[in-house]
Amino acid sequence: MINFNGTVTNNTTTIAYNNRGFAYGDALFETLRVVHGKILFLEAHYFRLMASMRILRMEIPMNFTMEFFGEEIMKAITANKLSETSARVKVTVYRGEGGLYLPTSKTVGYVVSATPLASDFYLLDDSTPYEVDLFKDYYVSPDLLSTLKTTSKAINVIGSIYANENDLDNCLLINTDKHVVEALNGNLFLVKGNTIKTPPISDGCLNGVLRKQLLEVIKLLPDYTLTEASVSPFELQRMDEMFITNVITGIQPITKYRKKTYTVNVAKQLLQKLNVKVRLAN
Repeated sequence: MINFNGTVTNNTTTIAYNNRGFAYGDALFETLRVVHGKILFLEAHYFRLMASMRILRMEIPMNFTMEFFGEEIMKAITANKLSETSARVKVTVYRGEGGLYLPTSKTVGYVVSATPLASDFYLLDDSTPYEVDLFKDYYVSPDLLSTLKTTSKAINVIGSIYANENDLDNCLLINTDKHVVEALNGNLFLVKGNTIKTPPISDGCLNGVLRKQLLEVIKLLPDYTLTEASVSPFELQRMDEMFITNVITGIQPITKYRKKTYTVNVAKQLLQKLNVKVRLAN
């Protein structure tokens, strides 16, 4: 069951052929984690969505408050009987039908879907290898649009196919300045000694919700220095650890990049702190 513009209906609901999200990628989405009816990082997701809608010059409806956003998510959770477990929720907001590249409508529509997750908290599996490599067929632009979660994700789709064809678990994306910016499905963090580094938003990486949460956690740890700076591909094999973050997985350690293998010690520490943050927030 899905929530389609406020009405709960079955998953076979169709959209118009000229839906702008389908026709032009004129849409945004948020992927959220809901645990026993509690929406994790709701405020961060809501404000990112509002900021993204403004950047795309979408007109935000007056009723589209954070409370409304939460209620519409819970409609999908309840309809799918996921109130007593953990769930992955996707909210897609698209501009109303009409026009070619130039929109003729100021309305917006939305779809909310929910599927079950296996665990209530973030877990880290350090027994399973996780190998990545660079994806160099196409590049990310280091601009504001690249930081948004739009439905225009061709590089992520093609990169995922490339990873699958080459028996990789993920790929790292590079921007046009030849800096490593992120993974296909999350933000990238690197560890060298007591320094934790992550690419800056200005390099074109996703303005990730979990990235923001983890930055707050790291800043409170006296034993580590946090830096947001551009990452050269040549740095990767000199690092002690690398890991990927997103709100569904939490922290995914990278165990191998080319001939280099990595530890997971800092990732484990940060995951414990992150789970404490989640429990306190909810």
